[in-house]
Amino acid sequence: MNTGIDGRTVLVTGASGAIGRAAALSLAAEGAAVALTYRHHGAAAADTAEKINSSGGTAYAVHWDQTAPDTAPDVFRQITDELGPPTIVVANAVQWPSFDDAEIPGLTASLHANTVGPLALIDAALPAMRAAGWGRIVAVSTDVVAQPMAGPLAYATAKGALETAARILAVREARHGILTNVVRPGFTLTDRALTAPFLGPEAVAAESARTPTGRICTPEDVAQTITYLASQANGHVNGQTVSLAGGRELVR
Repeated sequence: MNTGIDGRTVLVTGASGAIGRAAALSLAAEGAAVALTYRHHGAAAADTAEKINSSGGTAYAVHWDQTAPDTAPDVFRQITDELGPPTIVVANAVQWPSFDDAEIPGLTASLHANTVGPLALIDAALPAMRAAGWGRIVAVSTDVVAQPMAGPLAYATAKGALETAARILAVREARHGILTNVVRPGFTLTDRALTAPFLGPEAVAAESARTPTGRICTPEDVAQTITYLASQANGHVNGQTVSLAGGRELVR
């Protein structure tokens, strides 16, 4: 399959985490020059960039805090100066709110970081995509939007808003050759999943047993789906939300 990614510049936000790292590595393996943003974990992002560069690829790690959306144009210019203008944006970064905080300040902060932030960076990238007559936008959401659970009100609300915005972008931008889609991972096997006090190995085992595929999602599962949606091989999937819960949403 010709992905058509070779030679393109890709922007992956939150690339210091498990899903962002896997996506960056997958896209780099297809020949993309990859810009990786991070907020706190610069060493992890630099390590991913070094892994790509040392294997013959091209990667550039840059700090960006999506809780400051007004800085999006500046970071986009910085990436463009280094690698050329990205025509693929993977909006993966997330700010985790307190999962037991449903107060309005927490909701406002989560919407600012997890909806306004990624949309500001996408907006900064759109002129280059339109000029190229081609672009791909992939937003990473969560299946908590579709399978509500007690607690993460602010996080799920912000991700639901991001999904709605992605569908609107899909309608508005397709005439410019820009396709926009969402991936919605289920419970995903990351270090956070194994170590967080409300999850852990027992929860991983229980969720795997309830999932039709017999396992839970991995960062590589998400990355491979992102790579297809971000590619030229995807010529007509637009405005869709792809569940990566292994069919868990079908089981009651």
